[in-house]
Amino acid sequence: MGLTHDSTKIKAMKDIFDIERKENQYVLALCGNPNTGKSTVFNTLTGLKQHTGNWPGKTVCSARGDFNYNKKNYALIDLPGTYSLFAASQEEIVARDFVCFGKPDAVIVVADATSLERNLNLVFQVMELTDNVILCINLIDEAKKKGIFIDKDTLQDELGIPVVLTAARNNIGIDTLLNTLDIVMDNRYSYNNKTIIYNEDIERNLKIIESDLKLAIPYIKSRWLGLRLIDGDNSIYDSMDSYIDGDYRKSIDEIKSKLPENINKLSMRDEISNINYQYAKEMYDLCVHIKDKNKFKRDEKIDKVITSKVFGLPLMLLCLGVVLWITIQGANYPSQILSSALFSIEPHIYNALQVLHAPVWLNEMLTYGMYRCLAWVVAVMLPPMAIFFPLFTLMEDFGYLPRVAFNLDHLFKKACCHGKQCLTMCMGFGCNAAGVIGCRIIDSPRERLVAILTNNFVPCNGRFPTLIAVATIFFTSTISSTFSANIITSLCITLVIILGVIVTLLVSYMLSKTLLKGVPSTFTLELPPYRTPKFGRVLYTSIIDRTMFVLGRAITVAAPAGIITWIFANVYIGDISVLAYVAGVLDPIAKCIGLDGFILMAFILGFPANEIVIPILLMSYLATGSMIELDNFVELGQVLRDNGWTYLTALNVMLFSLLHWPCTTTLLTIRKETGSAKWTFVGFILPTTIAFIVCFLTTTIFRFLGLA
Repeated sequence: MGLTHDSTKIKAMKDIFDIERKENQYVLALCGNPNTGKSTVFNTLTGLKQHTGNWPGKTVCSARGDFNYNKKNYALIDLPGTYSLFAASQEEIVARDFVCFGKPDAVIVVADATSLERNLNLVFQVMELTDNVILCINLIDEAKKKGIFIDKDTLQDELGIPVVLTAARNNIGIDTLLNTLDIVMDNRYSYNNKTIIYNEDIERNLKIIESDLKLAIPYIKSRWLGLRLIDGDNSIYDSMDSYIDGDYRKSIDEIKSKLPENINKLSMRDEISNINYQYAKEMYDLCVHIKDKNKFKRDEKIDKVITSKVFGLPLMLLCLGVVLWITIQGANYPSQILSSALFSIEPHIYNALQVLHAPVWLNEMLTYGMYRCLAWVVAVMLPPMAIFFPLFTLMEDFGYLPRVAFNLDHLFKKACCHGKQCLTMCMGFGCNAAGVIGCRIIDSPRERLVAILTNNFVPCNGRFPTLIAVATIFFTSTISSTFSANIITSLCITLVIILGVIVTLLVSYMLSKTLLKGVPSTFTLELPPYRTPKFGRVLYTSIIDRTMFVLGRAITVAAPAGIITWIFANVYIGDISVLAYVAGVLDPIAKCIGLDGFILMAFILGFPANEIVIPILLMSYLATGSMIELDNFVELGQVLRDNGWTYLTALNVMLFSLLHWPCTTTLLTIRKETGSAKWTFVGFILPTTIAFIVCFLTTTIFRFLGLA
């Protein structure tokens, strides 16, 4: 009965997973829970020989890296971090399907030495799905600090698979892992995989169908497939449709019909999970020994303060304020030095172009248009980013950011959105496009879309220069002490960020009650252990991957923007420049929201990147008079006041900068992630409308009170 071995075949792996297996190359799968250091293991093994992308048909990141060891060539596939293979999310489906249908030569499961009991559940599931499993227990250095000792030999004997202890960040145990891998690939390791025995009902039902399943689908472990039929996991049908040729469904349905009709599938799945966790506890008690229980509970004691209802939010705001103060205080002098250095080069560029006999218009366009805009972007952006990103990365490495998400989780639940939106919001501080991509971690399509559409309300790094400059000029101008002025500026930016969070919650709630109705789903937020940050890695990640990436994008956009602005300022329609003409057309609309035509035009021209709004605004204002070099915020403030800026203008510029439309990169990312022009348009029009409404209300209130 059922399909034969010949009529059922698994499709070529290249066609399914886009994995190009070279001749004589071994394919390995790397899986594990989040926060186990899996990515560090991946990077240590593969070095820089890796590339990333998406799994076909999925908004789930994939990474592949090739490496050689002992004359063997390996392709290492980094599967999404997941807590189980029960297919409750896209990540779990991708991980399960690759292990099941991708036919890897071995699966390396990375576990956290400080939380081994919780991690063993995934190990058991992978062992049921495939034979060649290697357990890599990572972070043993962290376990040692907590007084945790793991009896590797006992665990290895109990599981019947090779176990390796590593601390990948320090390259400890990686050679042993490679050597173990070599032994497994040569079939020199005698596997003795232990099977978890479930209760009598489950085992009896398995006996009814297991032998038939082995004949019908010989490429999938019949015990594992039988458990999925018993616990009612229907997603396996969709995966089999994708990866198996042949009419197997009829055979599967016939086999499934042999099961008792009154079987409670939900109860069966709960029972399977409970037995797994019970077995994990027994294994943990047998193989893990804690020498110093006080040291082991250190993180728990710290979390009682940091995540408490009383101290959690105040500490979070204090930490944010301190980071912003250090950024602003530390960036002042480097910005002035960099500005002086860059603007000192400007005359030399002008003279060099004169020597080359460049036309005056071309000379001024390149010098006063392109270069001046570039100089301002670099001078204003580089120092704050070079300080803010390392501080932000330090908090991330230390393990504080997940605690921030934990503290905000209940607020997001009240707003009818997913708790993981806290994490994607944190990603948006660096770049909203990165925050939108980060929304892939949210399983629910509805809640993922809510998070995507509201990520723009978190001020990205491109908007910080505008916020810092305006806050420094207008809200600290009467304070003589630089120290005190920077504290006030930090407080202003913190309040703007809080406003952004409040707007995020309100808009999320509004969307959840109108366009995207639904009930918020639950999720498990794992708090990683506190770790001593690796300063070399922090500097590399923050300076190279973040600061230089954002700065490079800003420079790429600033150059043509500077040229366009200069052309607009120097091409005339009658007696008025195109720049002034466009600003004049926009002025009535801008006045309604407390701005002016030049400001609104600067935001429009800054659509490719928020970083260039201030440089464009300066060039617009200065194009109406003499071109001057601005070395500090005092001169910048004078230019703004000369052009009619008031405290109301400054406030509305900050509000508009916080709330207005996303940059081009973010909108393109929304289009890619949603696959919908409609939701991309909503992603543009929603924040734009809110920005106009908020600024209009602010202006109306000020004028009504006679403050404008």
